[in-house]
Amino acid sequence: MYQVSVEQHFDAAHYLRGYKGKCETVHGHRFKVVVTVSRQGLDQIDLAYDFVELKGKLKQILDRFDHSLLNEVPPFDKINASSENIASTIYKELAEKLRGEPVRLAAVEVWESPENRVTYSP
Repeated sequence: MYQVSVEQHFDAAHYLRGYKGKCETVHGHRFKVVVTVSRQGLDQIDLAYDFVELKGKLKQILDRFDHSLLNEVPPFDKINASSENIASTIYKELAEKLRGEPVRLAAVEVWESPENRVTYSP
């Protein structure tokens, strides 16, 4: 099994509805997103999946979050803009973009800081 991962960042503000503490007020992060796809074998030029293709698909998703107040961007206008929900949203959207490709989306990691991350994989 091969696993291919790419990493990208976006800057955004958010707040957590219903949270009791500092995170209930608007604050910002430089979110780091790491996505991993897996594949059993290699293609005809010995690649599991092209880094450039994977980065491009991820960028299409993250561009709408960059420099925003996430709580105003669907679906976070309806659900909490938690790292957990950010990770699962990115997973669902990227899985759709990878439909028909020879890889399986294995996991999405969302880092709020160098010490704190969430990993989503169904």
